[in-house]
Amino acid sequence: MVNQQLSETQLSQIKTLENDIRQLTNISVALSKEKDRNKLLEMILREAKNLTNADGGTLYMKENDNEIRFEIVMTDSLNIFMGGTSDHKVTFPNLKLYNESGEPNLNQIAPYVAITGETINIPDAYEAEGFDFSGTRGFDKTTGYRSKSFLTLPLINHEDEIIGVLQLLNARCIDNKNIIPFDKHAESIVSALASQAAITLTNKNLVRDLKILFESFIKVIAGAIDKKSPYTGGHCQRVPIITMAIADAVNSTDSGIYKDVHLTPEELYELHIASWLHDAGKVTIPEYVVDKATKLETIYDRIEQVEYKFEVLKRDAELTYLKSERSESDLNTYNKTVEELNDDLAFLKITNIGSESMNEESVGRVQSIGNKKILLNGELKNLLSDDEIKNLSIKRGTLTTEERDIINSHVSVSIEMLEELPYPKNLKNVPEIAGGHHETMDGKGYPKGLTKDQMSVQARMMAIADIFEALTARDRPYKKGKKLSESMKIMASMRNRNHIDPDLFRIFVEKEVYLHYASKYLDPNQIDFVDKETLL
Repeated sequence: MVNQQLSETQLSQIKTLENDIRQLTNISVALSKEKDRNKLLEMILREAKNLTNADGGTLYMKENDNEIRFEIVMTDSLNIFMGGTSDHKVTFPNLKLYNESGEPNLNQIAPYVAITGETINIPDAYEAEGFDFSGTRGFDKTTGYRSKSFLTLPLINHEDEIIGVLQLLNARCIDNKNIIPFDKHAESIVSALASQAAITLTNKNLVRDLKILFESFIKVIAGAIDKKSPYTGGHCQRVPIITMAIADAVNSTDSGIYKDVHLTPEELYELHIASWLHDAGKVTIPEYVVDKATKLETIYDRIEQVEYKFEVLKRDAELTYLKSERSESDLNTYNKTVEELNDDLAFLKITNIGSESMNEESVGRVQSIGNKKILLNGELKNLLSDDEIKNLSIKRGTLTTEERDIINSHVSVSIEMLEELPYPKNLKNVPEIAGGHHETMDGKGYPKGLTKDQMSVQARMMAIADIFEALTARDRPYKKGKKLSESMKIMASMRNRNHIDPDLFRIFVEKEVYLHYASKYLDPNQIDFVDKETLL
């Protein structure tokens, strides 16, 4: 009979142990899956309360080396729930671990546990010695509650670091709901939970910190690219703003072909990272190309050399006049020569700026001026060198074909750089998204000549963002930021030429993404009336 009784006791213990293991395993799996920090902390406290049938509990987290913070406070019988996912913030001040003299705060139970790492199990707070429960008694007096049994445990992670404190209040008897002390079994199982919770929180914090580090590193790289040139400063920071605004607009649309497209938080994060890295390849582009503010600029603007040569021609014309008979005819010839030289120089100066497109007549005039002769150092030469003529004949902007190819190569370089990185699964599409912002819907873009169907919707979003930022930017070397109406007309024409996604552009217009951005980031002088109906 004794052996049979022992066998039943052992069987009961085994079943209890199996149940504990099952519960802790389920809790562990649930903790590892939860991504929201507030929900995770709340889950830890709730599961600890459930395991011990406790009426209340508090979860404290280390704020720094000298404070613990109230994260969540619960008391079922008083209907108290603060912190976590509740609508009520915890208003209690942080608890100090050390006083101003550096002495440890061993009078309050939670700081004591946070300092020593000991587990404290108190059957009745009103009979306990060694700890200050005056605050607890004051709370009881105010609410009519009776705080009795306390179980306070440290949250110690795998690096033996105390990261918080878990405190449970008033264990309840399952049979009659009477308040009882926390027994050894409760202490043991909650200790196991606290250990698992500490490891989970540390891992989550590590992932969070690595994510913050990763994003900070990306932003440092983007900032370095922007700072490389005073003329593109801020581009890498502004394109992500516009891109994510377009993504939010797509997610909120309820009509058109994109009504069923809803980017998940993971996809939005991937787009966010890609937009910050879209111009990573520009780090390899020479400054003299990126910063080329005028057609003749290299280390300095060579228009000064051209001006010098014109002064030489005017000097030569003056000397010719002075050596002549100085007749009225000679004077007229001299004045006409100087007038023509001044006119030609003024034309070249305007041409050098590159703000307007050049027609064939203007290109021909540059060539004609360049072929004029000048005597320099005893040698008769063309007024303009072949390189000066080539640069001044650029029909649009300030870059030659070769220099534009160098600029355009930044996309290919970006893709090559980004494809070298070992991405986690949720970021595997970053190279494709970042590398597609200069592709066009008709397949005539670069670097791969992709068509609309070959591009992800995220890449098409970024293409619109990149163009809009470039049109409205106030820091380009060859132009001022365009007004909003002009920028939108240009983008509408690009849509008509099948350059950008027409359906995304419609959302861009209908949701007034352009206007929301403009109100925050453009000069007030750039913001004018945009006729949405005409654009659509």
